[in-house]
Amino acid sequence: MKPVIGVMPLFDNQKDSIWMLPAYLDLLEKYGAIPLILPLTTNQENLDYFLGQCDGFLFTGGQDVSPELYGALPSVLSGEPCLKRDKMEIYCMQKVIAMDKPLLGICRGIQVLNVVNGGTLYQDIAAEYSTQIAHDMTAPYDRTQHSVKLLKEGPLFQLLEKENLGVNSYHHQAIKDLAPNLEVTALSADDLIEAVYMPDKKFVWAVQWHPEFFGTDTVVNERLFKAFIAKC
Repeated sequence: MKPVIGVMPLFDNQKDSIWMLPAYLDLLEKYGAIPLILPLTTNQENLDYFLGQCDGFLFTGGQDVSPELYGALPSVLSGEPCLKRDKMEIYCMQKVIAMDKPLLGICRGIQVLNVVNGGTLYQDIAAEYSTQIAHDMTAPYDRTQHSVKLLKEGPLFQLLEKENLGVNSYHHQAIKDLAPNLEVTALSADDLIEAVYMPDKKFVWAVQWHPEFFGTDTVVNERLFKAFIAKC
């Protein structure tokens, strides 16, 4: 049986509608899973159904996380949050971690993971962090923007068997204070955290870059998604 992966929906504030980038689903399907887009809801009874039925969960990119969730006053540079999505994903992520089901976070996903576990975020990298690297690149996004260093003691290094990796970079927020139960597995050249994991869980990994924009034709994506799906 193929594992079923619950995929967190994207939300368009202006159109008041959920949507999805097909590449998230393409990656899961190509590497042996059945993707299932969850509804955007805070109904815990309904969410519990999906939490029980799905074998793993993909936490996708999207809106900035509400600063109140990590004890900060909103900056004028922080984007408009989706409070329903924040509430839904925090509930789901806490449950997924407690159930020890596999979890992969991408961009917003790494930020939600850090906040759920007690960490904080830079609300705007350009305003709050001294760097020469442009982390918020312009389209097209299927190209390398900068490199990250994979820490030799981390699982990404063990999986990819390389110390440096070229990534795209489409974010203006990032991890500031790392949550105490997360470990860093990749850093950018300016020492911003680019990937984390929970060492005491079956598979809780998250990356700041966007594998879905590279599609299904890279070895990095293949190994990353196969490793995730294999644990589901």
